[in-house]
Amino acid sequence: MSADPWTTDQTLQQHLETRGVSRRQFLRFARDIGVLLGVSQMGLPKLAKALSVVKRPSVVWLQLQECTGCVESVLRTNEPTIGNLLLDVVSLDYNHTLMAASGHAAEEALQHAMKENAGEYLLVVSGSIPTKDNGIYTMIGGRSAETVIREAAKGAAAIVALGACAHFGGVQAARPNPTEAKGVREIIRDRPILTIAGCPPIGDVLTASVVHWLTFKRLPESDSEGRPLFAYGKRIHDQCPRRAHFDAGQYVEQFDDEGAKKAWCLYKVGCKGPATSSPCPIFLWNDQTSWPIGSGHPCLGCTEAHFWDTMTPFYNRLPEAVVAGFPIEHRVDRIGATLAVAAVAGVSLHAVVTGVQMSRRRADGSTYLLDAPPEDRANGTASGGDDDYPHTH
Repeated sequence: MSADPWTTDQTLQQHLETRGVSRRQFLRFARDIGVLLGVSQMGLPKLAKALSVVKRPSVVWLQLQECTGCVESVLRTNEPTIGNLLLDVVSLDYNHTLMAASGHAAEEALQHAMKENAGEYLLVVSGSIPTKDNGIYTMIGGRSAETVIREAAKGAAAIVALGACAHFGGVQAARPNPTEAKGVREIIRDRPILTIAGCPPIGDVLTASVVHWLTFKRLPESDSEGRPLFAYGKRIHDQCPRRAHFDAGQYVEQFDDEGAKKAWCLYKVGCKGPATSSPCPIFLWNDQTSWPIGSGHPCLGCTEAHFWDTMTPFYNRLPEAVVAGFPIEHRVDRIGATLAVAAVAGVSLHAVVTGVQMSRRRADGSTYLLDAPPEDRANGTASGGDDDYPHTH
């Protein structure tokens, strides 16, 4: 935990000052988070002001049936940032991986945090909830994961389901789902729940969501899966820097071929970008160094529910996805031919129309200036003899 704990009487800005964070750094952070959240330029000062006077929130972070990858993703960056400080605060009251206490002391810290902040704390959950055989596959302090989360959810103001396991059950829920693992939203139904999807999720999305909750006292707007729209509102396919190659019919056929060396579209080697909503192309990974597709690897669709079943085999084409109203297979197999035919048809039609227009103009002794401004073409002032053709009016 932090060596400089955020006390209940401090505002966030006061706390950050004790941690050596300058006013300029705070405002820069508020600006960056505001951009992520889609706050307008005029709204950024209001966000910074509202965030600066926030008093210490209580956050309980449960880790259930999972691999700890979500915590690692959230906390690991190349250098300390103000985002880390906020997430350090997030882990203050309870997180059994990060806290110094263990055993009975850790359980006492959890019970104390829930009792002292009943109805006000933010509950972060990573990991799935096994329900088979009374949940014996994940026991914490002698109690099942389901018992622990139900108890913690009762006093929570809101819940964040962090990562694929908390989203839908993760790899544990893949067929045949031997522990009958479930996601948070399948267990808890009477609390507002935000899903930060991914295996693992991008830490910046959690940071921005926590800031939104601290500032506006509510969770960000979300989609049908509970994912915040500011991060998951668009598909990877629509934001991918390789999209132009998809539209041009230029695909990597196998890894290390010429298409791969030229960074062509990875659809044919299994990319699930057309069926995946994720901020990966925008937020990037490893301190904004790169991301899977940027490194030459196809997207596996890890932000989508049950992707272990629906997106596998991972290196096969995805026939059921739809792009712009057309099935992917149709678009991939025929888009090149379709575009070629359309291009030829367009050129031919343009030539025919142009020929007809020119014939009519010659018949009445005038030539229509095809390169004239639209307003001149509309009012007829672009008409004239052949000598007028080089000019615009």
